[in-house]
Amino acid sequence: MKKLLLFLLLLSFGGTTHAQKAKTRTKVTAQPAAGQVWTPAKAWAWYRAHPWMSGANFIPSTAINQLEMWQANTFDPTTIDRELGWAEGIGFNTMRVFLHSKAWQQDPSGFKQRLNTYLGIADKHHIQTIFVFFDDCWNKESKPGLQPAPKIGIHNSGWLQDPGDPASRDSTTFVQLKPYVQDVLTSFKTDKRILLWDLFNEPGNSGKLATSLPLVRNVFSWARAVNPDQPLSVGLWAWDFEALNTFQARNSDVITYHNYEEAPMHQRLIELLETHGRPLICTEYMARTRNSRFANIMPLLKKQNVGAINWGLVDGKTNTKYAWDTPLADGSEPIEWFHEVFHKDGTPYRQDETNLIKKLNGK
Repeated sequence: MKKLLLFLLLLSFGGTTHAQKAKTRTKVTAQPAAGQVWTPAKAWAWYRAHPWMSGANFIPSTAINQLEMWQANTFDPTTIDRELGWAEGIGFNTMRVFLHSKAWQQDPSGFKQRLNTYLGIADKHHIQTIFVFFDDCWNKESKPGLQPAPKIGIHNSGWLQDPGDPASRDSTTFVQLKPYVQDVLTSFKTDKRILLWDLFNEPGNSGKLATSLPLVRNVFSWARAVNPDQPLSVGLWAWDFEALNTFQARNSDVITYHNYEEAPMHQRLIELLETHGRPLICTEYMARTRNSRFANIMPLLKKQNVGAINWGLVDGKTNTKYAWDTPLADGSEPIEWFHEVFHKDGTPYRQDETNLIKKLNGK
């Protein structure tokens, strides 16, 4: 614990120094030049223009992974509409949604049309979207077409890395993803239905460590060249990844992060990340069996004016009601759900939780 806190202090010090330099530049020019990290002043102006952000990481219950969500044959606007309606009903106004490069490679035009359809549904429900490009989590190989059935009782058995392994480590391979990133960004760079671009989920996960840093550097560079109206970020999540964390924090317009710990540790992390001088959005939290719950974490985030995006909305093919490390081979109901807010029929997993969410969202 002491080692962790020392590292967080060092990281925060680095972020503070960078933020102070940015503040100095604002005395010369009101806005950062195109393709540069936003000044803290611009980031705060953006953040204050929105209501307090609350919501979930969203994939429809009928999709096991990002490809099944976005491929033409399995894109499911009916389920998306129904489930985002449940989210709207408890006051959620933000969804974090993962993309996948292979869905774009199959059919760039159709892929973007489906993004537009999704955004139209979300907007109807008064929900803005955080789109996520790359991901180092779970299965390293992905294949377009029919996706596998869920493995019984196993958390995220079919979730896909993007671009996968070894592609994420190989610059001669991953540079081919530049057209994908820039095409999507260019097409939606002024779209107010998009809240933020999350360029890379948990870089260094799955044992990749700092080998993901070159792709992180590149995706920031590709995105800055497009210079979208929306902010850019890559979330902090593993506190011993010094090189990645420093680069991510210093190149993000707003600070996003993941935390599945209990309230005292989460509070301490907020205090340390606040030293960057930028708005904070927690883009993953809420794992009940780790005592990261709506009851203790969501009020904390509201009090600290930190965006609150939990993992999971509806129990479905991702099986994330099961814990990361506690599979149930018979597929029986876990004693307590790990993630998710609703059953497939729209009834809340816990009515007291949805009552609290509604209250915090002013519903």
